[in-house]
Amino acid sequence: MRHGRTESTPFWDVGGVRVHRIDETPLPPPTGPWLLPGATPDLVAEEEWLHPAYAGGDGLLRLDSHGFALVAGGRRILVDTGIGNGKTRANPAWNGLRTGYLERLIAAGFPPDSVDLVVLTHLHTDHVGWNTRERSGAWEPTFPNARYVVSRAERDFWRGYEMDAARRQMFRDSVDPVEEAGLLDPVDVPAEGAEAAPGVRLLPTPGHTPGHVAVRVDGGGGTALITGDCVHHPVQLARPDLTSCVDTDPEQARAVRGALLDSLAGTGTLLLGTHFPPPTAGRVVRHGGGYRLEPVPPRR
Repeated sequence: MRHGRTESTPFWDVGGVRVHRIDETPLPPPTGPWLLPGATPDLVAEEEWLHPAYAGGDGLLRLDSHGFALVAGGRRILVDTGIGNGKTRANPAWNGLRTGYLERLIAAGFPPDSVDLVVLTHLHTDHVGWNTRERSGAWEPTFPNARYVVSRAERDFWRGYEMDAARRQMFRDSVDPVEEAGLLDPVDVPAEGAEAAPGVRLLPTPGHTPGHVAVRVDGGGGTALITGDCVHHPVQLARPDLTSCVDTDPEQARAVRGALLDSLAGTGTLLLGTHFPPPTAGRVVRHGGGYRLEPVPPRR
């Protein structure tokens, strides 16, 4: 397995904050062509720096599902919760999944009862799954002592959306139980962002979904940005115009991504990709007409 599941938890030191990657599962090879159809093998081959970490010799993109865990301002925080175990999903690769995500989270020092805050970049299936786990035939919040924070625009959009059966199922097992338990906190996220905790700020990055946020971590001497899905894969640094098949507003997503990458280029900010395969993180630098990622391997 590419992650080396028996090794210690990978992490990056961001100033005084240690950000852990909590691995869930690599995504299957067909995910890339489906998710980013414009990233053809010929286009991917032109970006030599993507190989071999981020793309195979066949031009297929490598993608992962993982979350991040950190302690900031005295609060124990998770950013996104992956696909989850044992859930009925339309995507066969996600249906009835069984991974050691929770064991890895505990091994990193974040047992469920210790988590204070769960930040959800948006309400898509592969970002909310471990919000809940099954107990005695019912889905209950995995992190019972945490507040689950999501942008109000995101929550309100989906509550007014005519969902298909698969999305309704996801809300029933991974979002509704949290809200019904009184743990979901929709927050307003203005243009300048909103503080989720000391040193952790939600930044509005709409387009993939209307209320999508990225998460900035300021560690006092270092800064990181967790992408969520405003950047799915490093190929979008080289080609910021590449949009996802599931973007609700592709034009907005393209514009937001371009502005974000421009603001990060050359600053030394650590970019942590929610779906980037190992090494997962790097610095954004200008390259040709776009950008590239200078990888920063984690420590263990």
